[in-house]
Amino acid sequence: MITLKEYQEEAIQELLEKSKKLIEYPESKKIIFKAPTGSGKTLMVAEFLNRLVGDGEVKTSLSCIWTAPRHLHEQSKEKLENYYRESQSLKCSFFDDLEERIIGENEILFFNWESINKADNIYIRDNEQEINLSKILENTKEEGREIILIIDESHHHATTQTSKNLIKDINPKLALEVSATPFLENPDDMVVVQLDNVKREGMIKKSVAINPGFENIIKEKKVESELSKGSEELVIDIALKKRHELVNQFQDEKSDINPLILIQLPDKKTNLEDLMRERVLGILKDKHNITIENGKLAIHLAEHKENLENISRPDNEVDVLIFKQAIALGWDCPRAIILILFRDWKSVIFSIQTVGRIMRMPELRHYEEHPDLNVAYVYTNLSNIEIQEDIAKDYLTVYSSKRAAHYKPVNLESCYSVRLREKTRLSPLFIKIFLKIAKSQKLENNIDITSKKQREDIISDWKIENIDLAEVGLIKGHIAKYGLGSFDLQKIFDFFVRGHLSPFYPESRSIDKVKISIYKFFHIAFNLDYRDYQDDIIEIVLSQKNIQYFIDTIDRAKELYKQEVTKGEKELAFIKKWNIPESISFNINYHREKRKKSIMQPFFNDKKWKTEQEFIKLLEKSSNKIRWWFKNGDRDSKFFAVPYRENKELKPFYVDFIILLKDGRIGLFDTKSGITAKDAKTKAEGLSKFIKDENKKGKNLWGGIVIKVNGSWRYNDEEIYHYDKSDLSNWKSLIF
Repeated sequence: MITLKEYQEEAIQELLEKSKKLIEYPESKKIIFKAPTGSGKTLMVAEFLNRLVGDGEVKTSLSCIWTAPRHLHEQSKEKLENYYRESQSLKCSFFDDLEERIIGENEILFFNWESINKADNIYIRDNEQEINLSKILENTKEEGREIILIIDESHHHATTQTSKNLIKDINPKLALEVSATPFLENPDDMVVVQLDNVKREGMIKKSVAINPGFENIIKEKKVESELSKGSEELVIDIALKKRHELVNQFQDEKSDINPLILIQLPDKKTNLEDLMRERVLGILKDKHNITIENGKLAIHLAEHKENLENISRPDNEVDVLIFKQAIALGWDCPRAIILILFRDWKSVIFSIQTVGRIMRMPELRHYEEHPDLNVAYVYTNLSNIEIQEDIAKDYLTVYSSKRAAHYKPVNLESCYSVRLREKTRLSPLFIKIFLKIAKSQKLENNIDITSKKQREDIISDWKIENIDLAEVGLIKGHIAKYGLGSFDLQKIFDFFVRGHLSPFYPESRSIDKVKISIYKFFHIAFNLDYRDYQDDIIEIVLSQKNIQYFIDTIDRAKELYKQEVTKGEKELAFIKKWNIPESISFNINYHREKRKKSIMQPFFNDKKWKTEQEFIKLLEKSSNKIRWWFKNGDRDSKFFAVPYRENKELKPFYVDFIILLKDGRIGLFDTKSGITAKDAKTKAEGLSKFIKDENKKGKNLWGGIVIKVNGSWRYNDEEIYHYDKSDLSNWKSLIF
């Protein structure tokens, strides 16, 4: 059973509401669904269709067409068939699967977009069997059904004139165009999944670094890299060295992930390409003992395929995969973390699509103790790299700074947020608590698994309350005619769970957590697998003898769950010995500046805040007193934060600057001005408390909120913070 992420649930619901409004119009409408690679686009569209065809407000009978480039339609069909395996809410078919040349109600016809565009295609031209798209559409619409057209990876094809003509010929009630980088004209509406939300859920990497550790310079919107002077052998050596580092870090995380390197060859067929492939094979074999024979090398080329079985398995033994561009679309291997491109590409436009195969997180979580595992890596000796003006410009990092060699550990205690969105929804923690409560209350002994609620009685009991029954046409007087199928029984079970979720919001993921808890209980207690006994389990739970026991267990589990997730102290995790990062990467929005005292060299700045720029000038002027300074980041465990309390919750405060003076003192300063200085009370008092507490332990810290007044700098380190621009008597002059 799949649990949706928060952004997925929100996107599906928005897509559903907007689509329901659009299909009410008499003419054909178009909606764009823009979601980053790795966000689960196929899953979200599958659930959207599931809800659309089951929505009681949609009075029209629907049939669906799903088009995709290359062989992606086959992968999509397989994924959706698995998704609908239990509910059977939609049927997935190819042309040859259609009955009587009609797309049935709640049936999805999958086909390949490029092939259907060919004029001589059997599914386009008339033929004796009348198995052509025009006839199928005619037959389907004669049955009174409307077409929902899904154009997957629409940027590959939806803008061509032939494709536009085909959309016009299909004349769908609603065309849903799905892409990470849509290029579409005049849509009627749009649903966007933000990249930051996908990253926040741990679904994809936090960034993709291009040639980290090498100097990159941007000229005329193109990247010139120091590594462009290197050989293919050097590029491979560097990538394998990074892979070895990541292997060790995964082992530290007690994870069995074997990070995979992708070496991508151009699609063009020339003698140079053959020579390049043989050269790469030789380097891998002779220098690194990576071969097809020992199982460490895999090949995915049109004419040559080796060691591809189970390559997506997290612990698969293959270390390097050589492939061409064609595999990139729809290919899913989350353990792929490093991409190698060689200079024979001449020029590559880097976009989210280019690096999409290395964006996914292998365990759908970020690693706070090893932030390098949250980054994907591209190594290339290309001399001409262009970054597309899509979300890639913020996601791809081209610059990198290294910590100066003279740095000595400062070992500060730092903190970072532990994601706790479970105060209004249930997380997997609920399942553990439910099973613990079930065991302590001896639920196994109390219930009677021979007692089952008859399906007719279930309808009678739930008919008045359950508005969902209206959606599936269940009327008490028609029991004999319609019966109660598995799909309808699931709706009733969902309604039962929803009715006992308060005070938690009754969204799908929370409902699923309770259902999974119950299913796991039956598997542990009675060896009943829900995949085989789902209907039986539901009837046992809802029977008169058993239902109250399950309600009591759910209620008790909710109480303990709420106690756990509302412990504010658990919202922060602490690092006892934090130090300046060894390296930091930056995107193209940053600019290189010459700053001698920065501990990170070279220094890169986004120049967002004027006060910060002026403070940096002060630090550089005070070089006779300052050993080094560090411009801090504003999130994640990689950067330094002190705890502060706001509305009874502990939160991390990422101070702007960490400064080491030559007398050994460490300064912690955060620049403010105007309204930001006025609103800094809780953070300032948290910083003041942190400094005093740490100094009691032997540290030598000082600092506070710093402002610039009439050309001079002042700071506030008081336990009780107060800011009044007309009275700064409690603010000290800042002199290094």
